[in-house]
Amino acid sequence: MLKFWPTTITFILGLIAFFIFQPSLHLSYWYLIIWIKLFAIFQFCGAYFIGLNFHLTSINHLNASDKKVLLTFDDGPHANTVKVLEVLKKHNVKALFFIIGKNIQGKESILNQIVAEGHQIGNHSYSHHNFIDLWSTKKVTEDFATCQKLIEHYQPQSKLFRPPYGVTNPNISKALKQLGLQSIGWNVRSYDTSIKDVEKIKQRVLSQLKPGAIILLHDRLDFMPELLEVLIPAIKEKGYEFTYKI
Repeated sequence: MLKFWPTTITFILGLIAFFIFQPSLHLSYWYLIIWIKLFAIFQFCGAYFIGLNFHLTSINHLNASDKKVLLTFDDGPHANTVKVLEVLKKHNVKALFFIIGKNIQGKESILNQIVAEGHQIGNHSYSHHNFIDLWSTKKVTEDFATCQKLIEHYQPQSKLFRPPYGVTNPNISKALKQLGLQSIGWNVRSYDTSIKDVEKIKQRVLSQLKPGAIILLHDRLDFMPELLEVLIPAIKEKGYEFTYKI
């Protein structure tokens, strides 16, 4: 599988080779343009698709040969998280919640409830800033560390992390290494933030379901309790069990 540094070194070597041999071989500059475009495509895909493990190694599926799946929720705690917890408790399902640090203030009781009811929590950055991918390593590390300190107040053993927007880059990779955090991705993306139809989301998740699946959802969405009421039984009907451990 392609990685950031081998790809970058190969690109640089390709550039050097082009400029060395271009004068004698009269190489077209179109080769250079295509080379640069290919590199840009690799960089974009590597940053955007967390499952490629391009910049860092994420756990994108469970190490399970049996039919176990994990529900993960991003962006809480939120007022709707309470309703999500009610549905999970009703169906006896534990899950993994990735917490945005700035959302904790005023919702401490919700976070306490998540932990008290046996769910796992993880770090989803403090700010979840729109341009966090462009921040320096130092600034990114400080942001993640601030959230981690808050997370460990509720669940001291937690070292799980999910990158904001699922985007990775070298600075995020360095920050996670410094803080000793493990990135968690997914291999079933519901697109619940763009698809608003509960039935369509359910069918999308079911169509991708496989043993060891990690499912990406968002507990802040108003329709999430409704979705879980139909999704959880449908997953169980297919013979799957829910786990909350990585």
